[in-house]
Amino acid sequence: MPHQGQDVQTVIDAFVIDRSSPVPLYYQVSQHLERAIESGEIPNGSHFENEIQLAESLGLSRPTMRRAMQHLVDKGLIVRRRGIGTRVVQPKVRRPMELTSLYDDLAGSGQSPTTRVLDVETVTTDDAIALRLGSPVGIPVLKIVRLRSAGETPIAKMTNYLPESVGAFEGPELETHGLYELMRGRGIQLHSATQFVGARNATAAEARLLDESRSAALLTMQRVTYDDHGAIVEYGDHIYAASRYSFETHLLKP
Repeated sequence: MPHQGQDVQTVIDAFVIDRSSPVPLYYQVSQHLERAIESGEIPNGSHFENEIQLAESLGLSRPTMRRAMQHLVDKGLIVRRRGIGTRVVQPKVRRPMELTSLYDDLAGSGQSPTTRVLDVETVTTDDAIALRLGSPVGIPVLKIVRLRSAGETPIAKMTNYLPESVGAFEGPELETHGLYELMRGRGIQLHSATQFVGARNATAAEARLLDESRSAALLTMQRVTYDDHGAIVEYGDHIYAASRYSFETHLLKP
């Protein structure tokens, strides 16, 4: 039988928050719990107390504790179910994925990445974008839309939203460098990401842009990227021509 809340509480009680650290409190907590889950110190199937009790145990506000738990939900380490509560659901198979851009992938495989910048503008966040960026609705963010090709062959249409803290980027630099490369050049250390991969059919406009047939199959990818302080630095919403691109995942023996 899986362990119940006692193991979780032991891990919580042993954790000391560093309030003088520049690392956000929620991220300190989420990283501590993530390490405990991955090491098996908090076993698969363990239940967490409710967020109010957890917050009181650590001397944190409820919103801070809720954000820490949501970070674990986003990484697929815990789930919340009405009537059941919050439970650890660590996957049996770990799927390591490198935090790279399509530009990095194409260049690394010996292909020649080319970029056409379709749009760079400041927009205000709607409900969906604000949720992904963990920000209030209606704040300004930078929206970048690019067509990425291998040589002359279109591969992907990429739409990225960046908070103001990341800074502005201009079209010419985006045409000659990958976005992650530019971010690293500004001292932004990319730490982790939550990524969702799916599939759908292309619209007429998307098919024309990617030089595909009408209703061709597309791979979709949404990614939220975090820096080494736990701050969200990017939300990407990309589509790929499925006839020319695939996602590769390496699985390790547990």
